[in-house]
Amino acid sequence: QVQLVESGGGVVQTGGSLRLSCRTSGFTFRVYNMAWYRQAPGNEREMVALSKADGTSYYADSVKGRFTISRDNAKNTLYLQMENLKSDDTAVFFCNAGGGRWAEGPYWGQGTQVTVSS
Repeated sequence: QVQLVESGGGVVQTGGSLRLSCRTSGFTFRVYNMAWYRQAPGNEREMVALSKADGTSYYADSVKGRFTISRDNAKNTLYLQMENLKSDDTAVFFCNAGGGRWAEGPYWGQGTQVTVSS
C-alpha cells in the first residue's frame, strides 16, 4: 500500500523558513520522480518543485532561489526547504510521486498547511 505523509507545515512570518518532509512507503522510492505541489484557496494546484530519480531538479519560477527540494533515498523521504517565505506562499503543500514536469503522478499525500503571516 502506497503511503505519502507530509509534515512540517505551520505558521511563519514573512521572511521566515520552514522545512517540509514527505515520508513514503509502499513503493521503490529511489526510482520515482517526486514532487511538491501547492494549492492556495481559490487557485489551481501548481507544481512547486520536482526531484527526478536521475538527480535533476526543477523549480517553479516563483520559488527559484528560495526553495530547495531534496531527497534521502535511504529514508524514502522527500524534503522541501523553504526560505524567505512570502504571503503568496500560503497554501496547502502536497507531496506527489510518479509524475514528471508536465504530469502529476498517481500518488498523493494528504497535504500540510503552510501559512505565511505579515
